[in-house]
Parts: sequence; structure tokens; C-alpha cells
Amino acid sequence: VQLQASGGGLVQAGESLRLSCAASGRSLNTYVMGWFRQAPGKEREFVAGFTRSGGSVFADSVKGRFTISRNTAKTTVYLQMNDLKPEDTAVYYCAADRQIITSSIGTQSAYPYWGQGTLVTVSS
Repeated sequence: VQLQASGGGLVQAGESLRLSCAASGRSLNTYVMGWFRQAPGKEREFVAGFTRSGGSVFADSVKGRFTISRNTAKTTVYLQMNDLKPEDTAVYYCAADRQIITSSIGTQSAYPYWGQGTLVTVSS
């Protein structure tokens, strides 16, 4: 599956952004979706995951601020980011796989399909 991430931009601390991850002409209904991010000079880390059944998992650093959802056509997964902080500045990537079990949803190597990344910059 080909993934297209979009929605990044420059915002001030406290503001919101919504990232989108769209699959090219395919339903994501049978896929587990993950959002990861890589800040400058740091390793890529897990941010949030969306299970096949519609459940969600979040990294501790974004709990209570980020939510994840899917459109009714099940072709796009969204990452709603509220109360953004400068430390949220990173390139955000979406990823997908059909085989991942929930306990591995935060494991990068479990995802074979990746979007190209979208840059989020949060100024203080």
C-alpha cells in the first residue's frame, strides 16, 4: 500500500494541527496504522497507533493532547495534535501493516509500508 502523509506546517506553541495519512485508492480497514516522528538529531520514535478495531495507543509524551481517527471511507487516518509544544517539532511519518499485533504497534520494524513524512515545526 502507498501512503501519503500531509498536514504539517509551522505553528506556535499551544496551537493545533491535523495530519492526514491517505492510502492510494485502498481501504485501510484491515491495516494497523502507526504514526512516528523524528526530531532533528534524534531517533525516530512512536507517537500513536490505530488498531484494526478502531482502538488507539499513544506514547506517554502525547497522551491527552493527540488523538487518532479514521474517516468513514477508511481510506485516511488522522492524527489530531492539540496543545503543541516545541518538543513536538519533528518530521512525522505514518506507517501501516496488516500483520501487527497490538503489543507491537509501537515497533518501527514491524511496519513495511511508510509514508514520506511531513514536517511539523512548533515555535515557542
